[in-house]
Formats: sequence, C-alpha cells, structure tokens
Amino acid sequence: MADDLHSRSKSPVYSPVPRVTAGADGRSGTLPGTPHEKVPDPDLGTAVIDQRRYTSHEFMRLEWERLWTKVWLVAGRSLDMPNPGDYIVTEIGAESILLVRQADGGVRGFYNVCQHRGNRLRPCGRGSAGGSRTFKCLYHHWEYNLDGSYHRIPDLDTFAQGAPPHGLTEVRCEEWGSFVWFSMNPKAEPLADYLCPIPRHLDPYHFERMVQTRDITVEWDCNWKASVDAFNESYHVQGIHPQLLWYLHDLDIQIDCYERHTRYLIPFGTLSPRVRKPPTIPESIKLIMKGAGMDPADYDEPIANIRRDVQKQKRAVSAQQGKDYSELNDDQLTDDYHYTIFPNLSLNLHADDFWIFRQRPHATDPNKMYYDIWTYELVPKGQEWPQRAKHQSWKHGDKSIGLVLDQDAANLPNVQAGMHSRGFRGLWLGRQELRIRHFHKVIDDYLFAPGTDPGEWKPEGGT
Repeated sequence: MADDLHSRSKSPVYSPVPRVTAGADGRSGTLPGTPHEKVPDPDLGTAVIDQRRYTSHEFMRLEWERLWTKVWLVAGRSLDMPNPGDYIVTEIGAESILLVRQADGGVRGFYNVCQHRGNRLRPCGRGSAGGSRTFKCLYHHWEYNLDGSYHRIPDLDTFAQGAPPHGLTEVRCEEWGSFVWFSMNPKAEPLADYLCPIPRHLDPYHFERMVQTRDITVEWDCNWKASVDAFNESYHVQGIHPQLLWYLHDLDIQIDCYERHTRYLIPFGTLSPRVRKPPTIPESIKLIMKGAGMDPADYDEPIANIRRDVQKQKRAVSAQQGKDYSELNDDQLTDDYHYTIFPNLSLNLHADDFWIFRQRPHATDPNKMYYDIWTYELVPKGQEWPQRAKHQSWKHGDKSIGLVLDQDAANLPNVQAGMHSRGFRGLWLGRQELRIRHFHKVIDDYLFAPGTDPGEWKPEGGT
C-alpha cells in the first residue's frame, strides 16, 4: 500500500529551466544588480508546526509583545508625502501610527494619539496638515507642530499641572525603496541592517519609477500567518491555480533563505511539467509575447524557447519604449522574483511592475486579518505620471480582487477553520514549503529566548 501511495504521488520528472549564469552586463560572478545565485538551504528539520500558533489568543499576545513591537514595518509610500505636512496614518494591531514629512525633508513618526484625552488625531489614510503645518485634535483643539511638539493648548492656564512634559510620542522612522518604514522599538537596529540583503536585491528595480495602480484593503477570516504561508510556496499552484500551469514552471523553483527574509525565483513564460505539451501556444503565454511586442502568429520556434526569446525581445526594444533594464538580468525580464520581507510583506517583482501584499494582524481576534494589496507599474521615461489609485476597502467576498487572489482568498477561511479541529495535528511541511518553515523559525527567534524549545510553549487554556 505504501509503495502504491508513493508511485501515485511522485512529482513529475522535468528538465531544469535554463537560468542566467551572468549579470546584466553579461559577465559572470558577483556583480551590481540583483544577485541570482542560489544560497545553501538551512537545515530546519522536519518537525510539525503547532497549529495553535494560528488560533491562540496567548500566542497572539506573545507576537504583539515580542515581534510586532520590535521589528521594522512598512507604513506607506514616501512618494505619497512629498511636501512638508504631508502624512500617512497606518494601523497595526491596536496601534495607529502617524508619519509626517518634516520641513527639512525628512520623515518623523508618532503614535497617532492626542496627549490630552487619547483622541486619535487623524484617520487611517493619507492627507496634509495644510498651510498651518499643525495637527489639531478635533475634540478639544490641542494642537501639535510637525515635529510632535505642542503648538497651542486652549486655556492652558486652567491646568494647574501645566502642559504634559512631552508632546506626541515618537517612533523610529526611516525611508527606503520609495517607502517609509517605522518601528515601535526605540532600540531597533538601523533599517538597512534589518532589511539586509533586500536593498541590494531590489534597488535595481527602481521602485521610484513606478506608479501605484491598486490600493485595496480586504478583511480576511484567517490568521495573518496563514496568508503569509499562502504566498511563501508554489506547491499550491497545482491545487487551486491550475490555469497557471500553462504559464509558469511550478517545480523548478529556486528557494533562498537569508537571516530573516526569503525569496523564490519562478520561471514565467514556460509550461509546468504537470501539463501535456499543447499543439499551440497557450493564451497566457501569448499575452507575455504580445506584451514584449512579439506576434505569436509569426513565432515558429518550440514553445520551450519562448521565455528566452521574450527576454531578448524586451532587452532589444527597452530603449525605444523608455524602459531601463540595465540593472536587471535576463531572467528578471520574464520571471517572478518573489520576496518575503519579515514579518508581513510578500512581493512579486517583475521588470515592468511589482505587487506588495501586506498582511496585518487583527487587533483582538487571531482568526481575522487585514490584507493590503498594493500594485505598481513602471512609467516609461518621458511619459506623464498618471494619478495613483484611490484606496478601497471591503470584507472578503464583497468584491473580486482578481482570479488568482480570489482563489487564495476563498481557500484561507477553510484553512483557518481547520486549524481549530481536534483532528488536525499541525502543519506537515515538505521541501517546496521551506520558506514557511524558515518563517516560523524567525518568529521563534523573536518570541522565545535562545535555547528555549518552542514546543514547550503552552497557550492558556490549551487552545
């Protein structure tokens, strides 16, 4: 019986997809630009991942105290706050954070709460302090300067104790990659150290050349980690995204794990070995060809050569299209370079666009989360920038977020429900899910003291 199971369940045999062996300038070795070399896989064992990490209020509390309040988190886009007084308000858990462009061009961050009676100064979203360059609480009109200091307190003489000894409570704040980041940890390491090696990998994409085309928040009925897991492996493509098997290779995937962050490199413009070779070019690959300026009707080469020829075509016409790919290797002109920036960012990166999925925990319920979809497209040199997309929000099921993401979203509430089952004994992960195992290892690094066995963790009440 066991032999029958293995024979029925074995992965398809396939030939490796040809990959770059040189940098963008054609030379081999370590070069400026996005590294493409495979790093050795860490030995993380094969232990089952405790499912209570997704359902326990106690584990949620540990995450808040030891993870969310210690790491660097992205708040929004620096390009959305170009002028002094422009601001972004973002929420994480029960906290609201106010990021403000200063008169000197820098950005400072504060807890978004008035020091009088605790009223939030601004709602979540983007805005400007206006000509006054102050933030006035709409309750009693306490007023703050851009640097968080007091500007005016009405009837201050009636407070025998005077003004509070400090203005708005500050958080760490830095900028990278056309985004603004914050940390609630006053002792947080510099952002560049926290992100390493991400900046070196992603700077060649030049995010500052891209305009935002979608800005959506959806409330999902699952734990935030279930969402991160879903975008940390391609094993599920053959399960819930069968249409993508005619578009990408879901088995020949390079996985790289760094100190905190991970990536995988997925070949696009090719076929999965799970499908039979079709007599004609699949429609999804035709779209890739047309996007590169190729006519599929005139293409006489084997389908296996399309990915290579799309790369050549994009490189050849890039200058006349106003697109600079000089810092990207050839594979980046077709493939999906997918990164997870710990703890909660999933990035799909392509030469002409990139997507960010930001997974945020619910303030009180481990069975809910907020899923932010931010997509961007390259603006060719010389073209006028379109207006960035307006923010929209809704609950899962109210609107479509696109076929592939709808498929993921439909699956996750069932995953979360199953985590509560007495019949489920924890996550049983395979080699294709190495990034998930690494993700939980990094969570453990934050939550548990060195030498502590996370298996000894017991949530209150046992659930």
